[in-house]
Amino acid sequence: MNAVNFWQAAAELESAGTPFVVVTMAGTRGHAPQDPGAKILVTSDGLHFGTVGGGKVEAKCIEEAKRILALPPGDSPTLLYTWNLQRDVGMTCGGEVTYLFERREAASWPIVVFGAGHVAQALARILETLACRATFVDSRSEWIERTPLGSGKLRTAAVAEPVDYVKHLKGDEFVVVTTRGHATDLPVLKALYAREREEGLRFPYIGGIGSDVKALKLRKELGEFGVPAERIREFHCPIGLPLGGNDPAEIAISIAAELIQCRDSSR
Repeated sequence: MNAVNFWQAAAELESAGTPFVVVTMAGTRGHAPQDPGAKILVTSDGLHFGTVGGGKVEAKCIEEAKRILALPPGDSPTLLYTWNLQRDVGMTCGGEVTYLFERREAASWPIVVFGAGHVAQALARILETLACRATFVDSRSEWIERTPLGSGKLRTAAVAEPVDYVKHLKGDEFVVVTTRGHATDLPVLKALYAREREEGLRFPYIGGIGSDVKALKLRKELGEFGVPAERIREFHCPIGLPLGGNDPAEIAISIAAELIQCRDSSR
């Protein structure tokens, strides 16, 4: 089994919001169908990736993993089972195998970043280490192609204009607006607040990159657009916590810190 492919498949399940169980062959005694360390990913649909030996023993592992997934998340602790292959599994060989079952919950923190430029690229490298699902939206293919996708947690959306993607949001996303400039930031922000007004949505976080001067200009324009004063006060601009300098990496750290702070305060 290719370990990189295994964990990439696991990350893709997390990114897609799919709960799953990692089953690991933790030990053997006597004859066994696989070596210790073998792993599979199991979803409610069954085997997703890998093998722990196939046949009856793998079927038993899948059955147990699906039972774990059917339990409420808080009622499904990590479990360790030792089975006699002949007595417990019904195989002709008489060895013993020990399996570790670990339930993994789907990442449920959706983040959408409008813009995939220098700051967004630095932010992407931070977000791929966190338990989130992040989508980077841009019209510039050269920046979209630079976004790191190896972890499976990040996605990209190539659009004609960044504002075109707003219609795809559900309303629970933490939204970062860092497009190529004011002319493309403002339409995105207007579209976000228009959806709040027209559909009763309330995005938990909306932040925009820019200076204090740009922040004043954006707030004025959003007020003229009819955005409620309360929502304008809650608009995070300049985006990020007040730390670090103007280097893209430090700006990205300040944005990630503010995203985490707002996520935790809303729980």
